[in-house]
Amino acid sequence: MSGIRKLIVDTDCGSDDAMAIAMALNDPRYEILMFTTVSGNVHVDQAVANTLTTIEHAGTYEPPVYRGCESMLLKPLVYAHETHGEDGMGDIGLRPQRLGAAPGNAVMKMLEALRTHGPGEIDMVALGPLTNLAVAIRLDPKAMLRIGRLTIMGSAGLGRGNVTPVAEFNVWQDAEAAKIVLESGIEHMTFVGWDACLGESMLDPNDIRMLRESGPLGRFAIDCNRELMRMNVDRFGDEYLDMADPAAMAAALNPECIAECDRYYCQIDVSDGPSYGSMLVDANRFCEERPNAYVCSRLHPDRYKRYIFETLHAV
Repeated sequence: MSGIRKLIVDTDCGSDDAMAIAMALNDPRYEILMFTTVSGNVHVDQAVANTLTTIEHAGTYEPPVYRGCESMLLKPLVYAHETHGEDGMGDIGLRPQRLGAAPGNAVMKMLEALRTHGPGEIDMVALGPLTNLAVAIRLDPKAMLRIGRLTIMGSAGLGRGNVTPVAEFNVWQDAEAAKIVLESGIEHMTFVGWDACLGESMLDPNDIRMLRESGPLGRFAIDCNRELMRMNVDRFGDEYLDMADPAAMAAALNPECIAECDRYYCQIDVSDGPSYGSMLVDANRFCEERPNAYVCSRLHPDRYKRYIFETLHAV
């Protein structure tokens, strides 16, 4: 595996996570050591099942899948069933046929891997609420500082929210956890905002048709997103797909997809008010605080879509 980057993927596996996971499993430049699961889009037990289902459909290798946190640090869970279906995968009857969860706790397995590898040897991509990462930081902050690059699908980036006017779902779902992660001191931390998957980076009806017709993996990746496509007819006027988790995965694994990304001082709002769960980005450098995170707010649509098509065997 010389020259291949090691990766941990933390996921609340819904339908857009599934596409992102299939992409990562088909990128030969990376070895996924494990999947750690968390409640978010769906309950953690459903996230485990959805991750296992996706691994089976990806048709490559089969990393272990560990069960993580089933509740947020402080606030009640609010699932995204209206976006991804009751099972998180479009309610089309998908379930694992062969694979089962690996024994052990996701947080402890994450920390074990970081402790037994050299500093910077393992990158991490977080596709859901940051509860597992926050608990790991509280248990062993030094181990978590050994992460090479941490890429998070979270925040509204430099744009508007998708669950409140200012907040994006993953950060809003457990803002206290996001605050812990942001303030942890992890050096190379990138938030890929929801704005990065909008506009020309959305999969349009022609992209969707090409993926669905490309073969079994492309068909799986599109069909499990049927509830999101239905919802987007009202939001965007047609069956578009705003693929937040694939955007984050592309930014993490294929950085040439990134069009706009800069380092800013950021804060997570955990106050009891209408801006709860938002990430405040000092884009205009008003304060004198040292920048603490990269924020990716735009991808090159052509490069991003090409990466999706390549990793889902649609070219």
